[in-house]
Amino acid sequence: MATKTISITEEAYDRLASAKEKNESFSEIIVKSFPKHSILELAGVLTEEEAKELEEHIKNLRIRSRKRLERMNLSLR
Repeated sequence: MATKTISITEEAYDRLASAKEKNESFSEIIVKSFPKHSILELAGVLTEEEAKELEEHIKNLRIRSRKRLERMNLSLR
């Protein structure tokens, strides 16, 4: 298994160490604390109406964001 070296603060290390069992590795505690999730777990969280409202809101935000970027690009010229 490949390994990576990371830098963490003393506080982060102390918290990680205190969460760890005697025979548990730091990698095991991290994997246990941050399990992978599937997007499918969100299925059914929103009603169809809520999903449509959210989709419309996202579309509007994207339009506003594009317009803002276009204005910024024009002002930089």
